[in-house]
Amino acid sequence: MAEDLWNQNHDETYDTYAAEPARRSGMMAGFNADMAAESLSTYIAKTFLWMFAGLLVTFLVAYGMAVSGVAYSMLAGAGRAVLLVVTVAEFAVVIAMSAGINKMAPAVAAFCFLLYAALTGVTFSIYFLAFDLSVLVYAFGATALFFGGMAAASLIFKMELDSIRPYLFGGLILLIVFGILSIFLNLGVFNTLICYAGIALFLGYTAYDVSKVRENYYFYAGQGELLKKASIFSALQLYLDFINLFLYILRILGNRKD
Repeated sequence: MAEDLWNQNHDETYDTYAAEPARRSGMMAGFNADMAAESLSTYIAKTFLWMFAGLLVTFLVAYGMAVSGVAYSMLAGAGRAVLLVVTVAEFAVVIAMSAGINKMAPAVAAFCFLLYAALTGVTFSIYFLAFDLSVLVYAFGATALFFGGMAAASLIFKMELDSIRPYLFGGLILLIVFGILSIFLNLGVFNTLICYAGIALFLGYTAYDVSKVRENYYFYAGQGELLKKASIFSALQLYLDFINLFLYILRILGNRKD
């Protein structure tokens, strides 16, 4: 849920140029790539490396808590209270990053990103208890395949996807609403349809957010601090796209341990 709500806040954070298409087009047309401190390919690679770093932190925290027995002890004891505290902390990090986007130094933004990834790892440790490792590996592999394919398509075909942003945002709101309803109601087979809709939505978000990585590079060219910060925020958004894809795929597989 925290991941979905962060995606909802996406349009009000680092993506400030979206409301200035004419200015963005002019800057992109007049920008000389030879004057950039780093190439576009290097910038994209660094952004994806940040995303992978976040995923690695999440995995290490989740796996470490599971194999050490901390996750089980957490559930057996005051588990719900701990998870509530962690969820609140995740929201706090989201709010801090959203509110401090203009003043936050790149190093602070990176710390907040990795902190968020670690907090997500705490909640993800439960999945190591609830699912067989083979199911988790299969879900991760399928997620990597879908995510990588959509990201590659967005880069190769240089997709311009500003026009689909309202539809993505509307779909996200619907998913959040149905997610809340599923807590109180048994939606039955409709849950499976929601999962497929969630996969389609976050594949769309993946293509959209990857296209923004390229646009950020041109928009913030020559502004070293802002360019670094935009890379970290782009990495966070891609990280969340991956996490949400993984969760919906895992829900479809649905083979929990007895």
